[in-house]
Formats: sequence, C-alpha cells, structure tokens
Amino acid sequence: MNAGDTAWMLTSTCLVLLMTVPGVALLYGGMVSKKNIISTITQTFMITCLVTLLWFIVGYSLSFSEGSFNSFVGGFSNLFLKGVGVESLSGTIPESVFVVFQLTFAIITAALICGAVAERMNFSALVIFIAVWILLVYAPICHMVWGGGLLASLGVLDFAGGTVVHINCGIAGLVAAIVLGERKKRSRPHNLLLSLIGTSLLWVGWFGFNAGSAVAANGGAGMAMLVTQIATATAGLAWMFAEWGFGKKPSLLGILSGAIAGLVAITPAAGFVGPVGAFFIGLIAGIACYWASTKLKNKFGYDDSLDVFGIHGVGGTVGAILTGIFAKEAIGGAAGLLEGNTGQLWLQFIGVAFTIVYTGVLTFVILKIVNLITPLRATPEEETQGLDLNQHGEQVS
Repeated sequence: MNAGDTAWMLTSTCLVLLMTVPGVALLYGGMVSKKNIISTITQTFMITCLVTLLWFIVGYSLSFSEGSFNSFVGGFSNLFLKGVGVESLSGTIPESVFVVFQLTFAIITAALICGAVAERMNFSALVIFIAVWILLVYAPICHMVWGGGLLASLGVLDFAGGTVVHINCGIAGLVAAIVLGERKKRSRPHNLLLSLIGTSLLWVGWFGFNAGSAVAANGGAGMAMLVTQIATATAGLAWMFAEWGFGKKPSLLGILSGAIAGLVAITPAAGFVGPVGAFFIGLIAGIACYWASTKLKNKFGYDDSLDVFGIHGVGGTVGAILTGIFAKEAIGGAAGLLEGNTGQLWLQFIGVAFTIVYTGVLTFVILKIVNLITPLRATPEEETQGLDLNQHGEQVS
C-alpha cells in the first residue's frame, strides 16, 4: 500500500461525492421551478442512498469481478463485498477506498438522469427505474470499459467516464424524456444562485473525478487536473460567445452550462491528452453542446428538461471521439490520430456506438416494464400543483 496514493484517493472520493450531494442537487434544484425544488433535491439524495446499498450488495461485484460472461458483466464473487477487507488492495490503495471511489461514479451517473425527466416523473417509478438501471445498464457498461470486459479488451479509451458516466446517462436521459413526453408547461430556472453554487462544486469536485482516476498521486494525476481546468474554462467561454453570437445576451446559465460541457468532454481524455488537446476539446464541446441544447432540442421537440443529453450525452460523445484524435502516447501510453494511429479513432467510434445502442435499448425496455408496475408520470393535476407538495408534502416558502 502506498500512503500518498491512498491519501489522494480518500480525498478524491470525498470530492466526487460532493459533486452529487450537494453539487448536482443544487444545480438541478436551481434550474427547476420553485414548486419542484424539493422533489428534485430529494431525488438526488434518494439516489445517493439507493445506489450505495445496491453497490454494496451486488453492483461492485457485477462491475469489477470476473464472471461467466466476463466480456459483458462481472460475477458474484464479491457479493456483499465479500473479500474486501482491511488488508485487501486494489493496486497501491486499499480496495475499500477503490470500492467507495467507484461507488461515487455510479451515484452521479444515476443522479444526472433525473435532470432529463425533472418536474414530471413519478417518484415511486423513479426509485424502481434507478434500481434496475444501475444493475442492468450501468454495471455492465462499467465492467466492459473498466472491469476488463469487451470494450477494454478492444482498446477503447475512457480515462474517467466519458462513456461509462456521461454518454450512459445522456442517452438514458434522452430516452426517458421521450418516453415520458413533454411537461405541461416548460419552466424557467427559479434560482440561478443555487445553480452557480452547484456548478462550482462540480468544477472543484471534478478534480477528484478526473485526477483521481489516475488512482495515484503522480504526474498523471497532475496532468489530468491541468487539462481539466483548461477544457472547462475554454468550453465555458465557447458557449458564452456562441450564445452571444446568435443574438442573445451572455447568460449565467449559459456559461455554467458551457463549463459543465467542458468538464464532461475532457473526462474520457483527461489521462491521455495534453494542454493543447484539452483546449480544442473544450472549444469544440462548448459549441457542440450549445447547439445540441438549443437548436437540436428545438428542432426535434423532445423535452430534456435540464439538458442532460445536450450536455452529457453530446459532451461525452465529443470527448470520447476527440480522445482518439488528441491522445498522446507520452502522456497516457496510447497514441491518437495526430500521432498516426488511425485505429484508435475508430475504436472510440465503436465504443460510443455500442454504448448508445446498449443503453438506449435497455433503458427503453426498463421504462416500459416499470410503467406496468406504477405510472411513470405524475398526473396532470400533480404536475400543475408541483411535485413538492403532492409527492413529498413539503414546499419552499
């Protein structure tokens, strides 16, 4: 065991958990209408608790152990965290720390989906959906990318979750938004100060997300931190100027969204690219995610309430593909297109396409089954009144 690595990973784990509670909770809470803030925050906190228990029981085992169908999913050898003790190691850190670190990724992936169905999904349906989705969608994709499964064996690069977290939740959110349909009335953010605080927590926490994925306190972690900062700042400005250039005013929500788009896009690339690559990833992601969250969404009319697909789905896709272009062998041990490795770019396309299809199909099936058990959507009367009062019995005064 390495004490320095362990200390850094303990810190990173706390940072990533802060990204969800309170980061995502505050970001989403500020973006919905006042009558739905309690509902939105409760969903995030519930998911943190629910996914923790599922991860302890079987999620970690399905993601990181070997199984009979090891190309696609792990087995049950670590059921109830069997074998995870004080002395067990994962690389140079205690396995217990690795378990919690990976748990925080599962938590935030599930929590982000809520933004696509905000202000209209029935709470009981959400509980069932998330429980099933984590086990049937998140755990297999996690295993295939990080647990030695199919995509890892092909050589698909995903340093910190562009595929596992962001494309995964973005596609799930898009499918869920389409299945549930539009809100009766699309609302405007009621408190952007909350969203500012939430985004700021996400930005700081993301250093644990990306630099922590080095699973060591070393130069790789330092470079991941540097490129994360560059891409985030670039994307924030890119979104702001894109919005400004289309005749709108440079909004707070816009620059916050752009910064998150940059964080998302650099995630798969953080351990493979240098500062110049990070700049271009941030620039392209900021513009692409602005287009997806405004022009694309308006053209097709789907109600992705808080732009989960526009930012995470599109940003994760942009980042994953650009990793295949800007990856530098001297940094992450893998060369991209600019260093003559055309094959890596095609592998990134394969990883993206596989995740989109797998997640899209399974999410649709899960939603339809859940709807047979309990209605997916709140009633029109509940939606008009707001989910805070009728589903949780509380409201913000």
